[in-house]
Amino acid sequence: MSFLNDLFSREIWRQFHALTKPRVVQLIVFCALIGMVLAVPGAPDGAQLRLILIACFGIYLVAGAAAAFNCLVEKGIDAKMKRTAWRPTAQGQLGDLQTLLFSVGLCAIGSTVLYVWVNPLTMWLTFATFVGYAVIYTVILKPLTPQNIVIGGASGAMPPVLGWAAMTGEVGPEALILFLIIFLWTPPHFWALALYRVEDYRKSGLPMLPVTHGSEFTRLQVFLYTLVLMAACLLPFIYGMNSWLYLLAALVLSLGFCWYGWKLLQNYSDELARKTFRFSLIHLSCLFSALLLDHYLL
Repeated sequence: MSFLNDLFSREIWRQFHALTKPRVVQLIVFCALIGMVLAVPGAPDGAQLRLILIACFGIYLVAGAAAAFNCLVEKGIDAKMKRTAWRPTAQGQLGDLQTLLFSVGLCAIGSTVLYVWVNPLTMWLTFATFVGYAVIYTVILKPLTPQNIVIGGASGAMPPVLGWAAMTGEVGPEALILFLIIFLWTPPHFWALALYRVEDYRKSGLPMLPVTHGSEFTRLQVFLYTLVLMAACLLPFIYGMNSWLYLLAALVLSLGFCWYGWKLLQNYSDELARKTFRFSLIHLSCLFSALLLDHYLL
C-alpha cells in the first residue's frame, strides 16, 4: 500500500521529472525540431506537422530516459558536487530500482512511438544515442579520459540527425553539417563550465580537462575550438542550405564566442568563465533559431 501511495504521489513524479534534466532535454528536442523543419521544403502540411509532433514526443521520452540513467549511474559523483547534489538520486529520495524502471520505461515507450509512428531508422538512431550517452559516455568514457566530452559529444550532437531522419527516412549531408556544429560546440561549452567548477570535479574524481591538464591548457582548448566551430557554422551557407540572414547571424554569434574564448585565455576569472558558458547556450540557441528563420523568410 505504501508503494502505491508513493507511486501516485505528486512529489515522486516531481522527482522523476527532475531526473530527466528538463532544460537539457528541451534543448535536445529544439535541435531535433530544427532538423525536422529544415528537412521539409517550405511550410509543413498537416500530416508533416503531426509527424513532427510525434517525433518530438518520442525523442523527448528517450532523451529523458538517458538523463535519468545518467543520474542513476552518477549518484555518488553527483552527491559530491554542489551543482548536482540536489538531484533526487544523489539525495537518496529515489531508489536505484525506481530510477532504473523509470528510465527503462521511458526508453521503451519513446522507442515504440518512434518505431511505430515515425520510422525504424529514427528509432534505431535514437536508441543508439541513448546507449552512446547513458552507457558509452557515462559509464566508460567520463571516468576514463579527459577527452570524454569530445568523444561523448557525438551523442549530444545527434538531435538534428534524428530530426532529419524522422522526416526523410535517411541521413543527408545537411544533417551531418548540423551534427558537426553541435559536436564542435560541446567541448568549449562544457569546458567553460568545468573551469569554474574545477574544485567540484576534483572532489568527484572525474578526469575533467581542467583537473588533469590545468586551467591554461583548458582555456587554450576552448579558444581553439571556438575558431574551428566558427568555420563549421559557415558550412550551412557554403553548402547552400541557407542564405545571408543565417550567414550574418552565424558570423556575429561565432565572433562573439571567439571573443569570449580569447578573453578567457588572456585573463581568467570564474565570472568570465560563467559568462562564456552562458553565451555558449545563447550561441547555439540563436544559431539554430537563425537557421529556422532563414528557412522560412528567405
